[in-house]
This record gives sequence, structure tokens and C-alpha cells, in this order.
Amino acid sequence: MAKVAMTVNGRKVSRECEDRTLLVHFIRDQLSLTGTHVGCDTSQCGACVVHMDGKAVKSCSILAAQAAGAEILTIEGLAANGELHPVQAAFKANHGLQCGFCTPGMVMSAVDMINRYGARLDEKTVRENLEGNICRCTGYHNIVKAILAAAAEMGAAGRQAAE
Repeated sequence: MAKVAMTVNGRKVSRECEDRTLLVHFIRDQLSLTGTHVGCDTSQCGACVVHMDGKAVKSCSILAAQAAGAEILTIEGLAANGELHPVQAAFKANHGLQCGFCTPGMVMSAVDMINRYGARLDEKTVRENLEGNICRCTGYHNIVKAILAAAAEMGAAGRQAAE
């Protein structure tokens, strides 16, 4: 057993866990944050995507001990002051989900994508970057539409803040 400490959604946490505990299980089982889903356990589906030190990672492929000292952001930490994050709002407005199982991973991947590409984000880039996220319901059209809408809104908000 190892004592693992990290910051999750802005809150310092420390728990004992087995050395082989995956970050996804630490988040779900130790912290009771169940928005991060376990879909495949092979890092193929993207349902477990969280941000570690500002970058999207598949939490089923990282040991909790490897995240010691890191800043982790899960889907539960994305909204602020009762307001949906622009990506969450865009998924809702553009019907970018059906069953919702893949949605947390898609949203977290989208936020990372928008952070990396900003205004340069286009449909081709979104589709290429979603390659590691599987949705069995939607056919991706509305997911791509939602990500592009969020990128446009976040770009506009950034321009307004700079003015």
C-alpha cells in the first residue's frame, strides 16, 4: 500500500491505495468522483479522459502513484459557480450526446483540444483528435459540431476579455 497525494479539482487529497491502482479507479473508488468512466480498460475508448497537469490523459493507463503530486481535473471540476463550462454547454446545445457514457471523456478531450489549437481548430483537426475516443451512439457529427461551437465561443470570450 502506498499513500498517494495529489490535487483533484482544486482540492488536495491523500489516500492509501495498492501500488497497482489505476488513476481511474483511484478517482472513482477512493474519491467517489464517478463522472470519469471505465469503458474498456485498454486505453482504446477515451471514456476515462481527465486532465493531468493541464494535459488530457487516459486515466486507465496511468497508475495513481504516477499521478502523485499532480493537478488532476475531472469532469466534475469543469463547471464553475453552477455554470456549465462552454464545452459542456455546447454539447448540450448541439445534442453532442445520446446515452452519455462517452460524454465526460469527449468533453475533457475537447477542452484539451481547444486549449491546444484555439482558433486554428477545424472539422478535420477535431475528427483527427477524437480518434482515441469512441462513441457508439451518435456518429460524431453533433460531437464535432459541439466542439467547433465551443471553440468559437471560447475564442470570442477570450477576445472580449483582452479588449
